[in-house]
Amino acid sequence: MTPAIYVENLHKYYGDNEVLKGIDFRVDQGQVVCVIGPSGSGKSTLLRCVNRLEDPTSGRILVEGIDITDPETDLDAVRSRIGMVFQQFNLFPHMSVLQNLCIAQQKVKKRPKEQAIDVARANLAKVGLADRESAYPAHLSGGQQQRVAIARALSMDPDMMLFDEPTSALDPELVGDVLAIMRDLAADGMTMMVVTHEMGFAREVGDKLVFMDGGVIVEEGDPRIVLADPHHERTKAFLSKVL
Repeated sequence: MTPAIYVENLHKYYGDNEVLKGIDFRVDQGQVVCVIGPSGSGKSTLLRCVNRLEDPTSGRILVEGIDITDPETDLDAVRSRIGMVFQQFNLFPHMSVLQNLCIAQQKVKKRPKEQAIDVARANLAKVGLADRESAYPAHLSGGQQQRVAIARALSMDPDMMLFDEPTSALDPELVGDVLAIMRDLAADGMTMMVVTHEMGFAREVGDKLVFMDGGVIVEEGDPRIVLADPHHERTKAFLSKVL
């Protein structure tokens, strides 16, 4: 089966600084891959390269078999299959929750307004916010805003979801609500690449754990095995600080 995401010999430079140093990485269809590592390890850069929010310096990235580093590729068409949830929620502050969920459906998917509203309401119910459709982002907690952001991504019917540290900006008591929704998505078979500090989530939900440091993948494997008995000294040192 064609991998959902296939990364081959990926390098990324910012000036003279090499942030990704020849990454080989894959996510299979229906798999949940959690990426962990210290700040500055390159994990968010890798994630952002996967939908070309960052342009790789060299290497190849295939999304469902399509090479998104090929200049001939219709990037917008590929991106329409990829849902992205950021650390900061990136909601439009001047729009209601419902409007936030409908705008891309109407402009990108060309859905009629009534259909977009139906899809939006179904996804708000899925994240437990059916009663907040007329609220504005400023009137929601951080956890609620992040759940709206997830519902917005789901409203585009993506084949896969990318999460860039989705809980790191949240108060601790709000983290559980967001992780519960991500667990439900995984249970439904959604392909997910998750950059996270939530080791419990990685252990319970992840199919594969990838530890990055210094722009390389140091270790990868079954999350339960890597977290309980890491092989590499760098992995051991990192986990000793976070577990």
